[in-house]
Amino acid sequence: MSSRRPPRRLSEDDLAIWRQVAKSATPMHAVRPTASPAPTAPPTSPQGGRTQPPESLPAFTIGQAASYDRSKGHNLSPTLETRLAAQPVRMDQKTFTRMKRGKLRPNRKIDLHGMTLDRAHPALSRFIIAAHADGCRLVLVVTGKGRTHRDDDGPIPTPRGVLRNQVPQWLRMAPLGALVLQVTEAHKSHGGSGAYYVYLSRRR
Repeated sequence: MSSRRPPRRLSEDDLAIWRQVAKSATPMHAVRPTASPAPTAPPTSPQGGRTQPPESLPAFTIGQAASYDRSKGHNLSPTLETRLAAQPVRMDQKTFTRMKRGKLRPNRKIDLHGMTLDRAHPALSRFIIAAHADGCRLVLVVTGKGRTHRDDDGPIPTPRGVLRNQVPQWLRMAPLGALVLQVTEAHKSHGGSGAYYVYLSRRR
């Protein structure tokens, strides 16, 4: 049967050394001064010129509620409408203008509204490939607009309408990207923001 050793006690000399070390040590959680430090000169670049000082942050206290202007929103990337509008026109400009005004009648139409992503993707692929093989130039892809109201978007922006945001990406990817010339939001007479015009390249 093993016996436990009694705890070792520090001698008076050890205690004296410990007290000296404790006096010279800096506490890990020292109380920070409330006054702001004196401003320092802006840093200089290797060429000797002064660099642009960083933007100053507004003053705050611990526990203070953050102010947030909901009218500004918090999107971290351009909207879907902005990205589509920024795409270069790869088709005839006159035909593109007529298409945007709803003056062209789509040759075919597919309605993906209500489908899950795993059903919608292959359905869209089959539709575009078949339409291109049959010589169609303009087709209409209906996605729906998605939810029209959200109580709270939360800290991370959530795109409105999963299919509405996903379809343009699928149309840029292989194998559909080689068959598609232009994707743009449909005219209100053909579904508006809940549908897309897809202009296909000529069959070879």
